[in-house]
Amino acid sequence: MIPFSVLDLSPICADGTARDALANTLDLARHAERLGYERYWLAEHHNMPGIASAATAVVIGHVAGGTSRIRVGAGGIMLPNHAPLVIAEQFGTLESLYPGRIDLGLGRAPGTDQRAARALRRNLTDSADTFPQDVVELLDYFHGQADGPDSVKAVPGQGLNIPVWLLGSSMFSAQLAAALGLPFAFASHFAPDYLEAALQMYRARFTPSRWLDRPYAMAGLNVFAAETDDEARLLFTSIQQQFINLRRGMPGKLNRPSHEAVSRWSPVERAGADHALSLAVVGSADTVEQGIRRFIDRTGIDELMVTAQIFDHAARVRSFEIVASVRNRLA
Repeated sequence: MIPFSVLDLSPICADGTARDALANTLDLARHAERLGYERYWLAEHHNMPGIASAATAVVIGHVAGGTSRIRVGAGGIMLPNHAPLVIAEQFGTLESLYPGRIDLGLGRAPGTDQRAARALRRNLTDSADTFPQDVVELLDYFHGQADGPDSVKAVPGQGLNIPVWLLGSSMFSAQLAAALGLPFAFASHFAPDYLEAALQMYRARFTPSRWLDRPYAMAGLNVFAAETDDEARLLFTSIQQQFINLRRGMPGKLNRPSHEAVSRWSPVERAGADHALSLAVVGSADTVEQGIRRFIDRTGIDELMVTAQIFDHAARVRSFEIVASVRNRLA
């Protein structure tokens, strides 16, 4: 069976704080390590009242320092928000502190709205357009030969073996990952439309590199597991509410699960949320096993990245425990 990993947005719940969310993140990471998950990734978002992982490199250090074996990384760093040198130094520092355990996933989107993007001091006219050049520049800081007197060196960073992934929800990053010979992760947990097409392009156009001799593809999947299907469906209503609030332009904290709240949506809102979350696997262990098996068979991925925005932390930990047991059954 392929490796299973965890994607965490460090959710801030309606009755909690960012401090609570970060404590829960570390606790979940420790459980994930004990349960045999391959890696634990944090995502960069800004101006989101319900997400505590904005300072992603800092949270990665928090998680890596509180665990001992599991790989920890970014899923991802939104590179248009940053100078490549800054990211090289940040992740060079993390790799120096936690050698052999740090991953760097790179995304092309800003991970925020236009107002926050301006506050991040991004150049809004060309930052996304220069993403390929920024990725190459970042790779050069790690692996290039910057030895001349006028060269800029990432210290720490230069010469360190930090796996760099490209993340995407469309064809662009799949094509770039293939051209550069990098591992690729598709964001099918919220953008299912181009999943098969992106994976097919990535595999077909992959060029072997110093980092990989064959394509390596991961895909994200929402998995909400509980003792019964009904209980899992109730837990799932929290992320459904989050998607609708985001599309209404009212991002907020993660709400308590509520079938009643979901029932108040308009048909258009419901259709939009259902489409974005159409690949989600929700149910008991048996239901989850069937859903995960179908997803892996459908995609042929090399690794599965599981995510779950669940309001109650104990229920969230239990969900990942059930998924780990499912992986053992599938093996």
